[in-house]
Amino acid sequence: MNKKILIINGHPDKESFNSAIFNSYKEGAIQSGAEIKEIIIRELKFNPNLEFGYRKRTELEPDLIDAWEKIKWAEHIVWIYPVWWGSLPAILKGFIDRVFLPGFAFKKRENSVWWDKLLSGKSARIISTMDQPAWYYWLIYREPSNNAMKKLTLEFCGIKPVKVTSIGPLRLSKESYRINWLNKIKKLGKKNS
Repeated sequence: MNKKILIINGHPDKESFNSAIFNSYKEGAIQSGAEIKEIIIRELKFNPNLEFGYRKRTELEPDLIDAWEKIKWAEHIVWIYPVWWGSLPAILKGFIDRVFLPGFAFKKRENSVWWDKLLSGKSARIISTMDQPAWYYWLIYREPSNNAMKKLTLEFCGIKPVKVTSIGPLRLSKESYRINWLNKIKKLGKKNS
């Protein structure tokens, strides 16, 4: 049976290197015979602000309902985004705030500090880009965006394992560096990893 893979591009600029990464992963996954669905967050029509927190439900826009269905369908979810100020782009954070809701992604237990992980049985790959060396981001800052996404979002909801690929520095990088990374990403797609 072919693996069901959802690829999510969280970069707001369609001409970013993240789009090339998205296309490389997708090409490799298609070559492997995987079933592919995609979410390009910049193309969605939604309010990224979770206006009332969890106190009052904000109705999901049609694009978010569609995204919800794709996340439920997927066995493996690939997240592609840039690291900005040690975090995610605002539009991606807003997407997560609006879609990863109680009752969908997790469920708090009554009279308990514990919760049920409603997205168990899925795996994920984070591919993040940055303008500093990936080793520096890991060694000096301890990868705050990758850790938040991996541990406090995806694993919190039951998605495991979550593998991380950090690419950097992109700023001032040569074309050969970028092509090399696109080839590596295509191989990840072929392995459905």
